[in-house]
Amino acid sequence: QVQLAESGGGLVQPGGSLRLSCSASGKSLRTYAMGWFRQAPGKDREFVAVVSWTGSTTSYADSVKGRFTISRHSTQDTIYLQLNNVKREDTAVYYCSADSAFVNYVQDRSNEIEYWGKGTLVTVSS
Repeated sequence: QVQLAESGGGLVQPGGSLRLSCSASGKSLRTYAMGWFRQAPGKDREFVAVVSWTGSTTSYADSVKGRFTISRHSTQDTIYLQLNNVKREDTAVYYCSADSAFVNYVQDRSNEIEYWGKGTLVTVSS
């Protein structure tokens, strides 16, 4: 049984920064892509960022490109999402996830994603 645990959410002012973390346990995910989705109030869940199992390939949603950075720890079972220059529209619950198919992320196929965390809330407000 795989468990994904997110941390690092909270309240941040517009233009500020925050770092989210996600650690996996229960099974090694070293051959899985890992990434983040988010769901804002009243909206569908959307793809944010993904990193390949090697850590060498990343992809981002256009809305966060240039502001967010995803990275993977050398153990490969922990990922991070650095949020910089946040905007009010970044307010959402951020979900960590893992799947063997990188393409499921870049094509925003959240219903195909195998493993999910419970989410961490990021609120951007002054």
